[in-house]
Amino acid sequence: MKKSFSETQIIGILKEQESGTKVSELCRKHGFHDSSFYKWKAKFGGMSVSDAVRLKALEDENKNLKRLVADLNLDKMLLTDALSKKW
Repeated sequence: MKKSFSETQIIGILKEQESGTKVSELCRKHGFHDSSFYKWKAKFGGMSVSDAVRLKALEDENKNLKRLVADLNLDKMLLTDALSKKW
């Protein structure tokens, strides 16, 4: 069973650990694996909720820009291929 957590929930869990709660207790209380905790800590450690929201927005924008560049490159390849053929 996969349980997903929002950025605000993840940051709340990380703050609980910073206040002294053991990782194993957090895992049991919230229902996730300790490897997930350390991945979250690497990604969101030291962030506030507003920082995490901004990070998510930037990741989404980056994904859209990469898709746009890929589409433009495909269009360019098709056009150069069509123009290089002899009629």
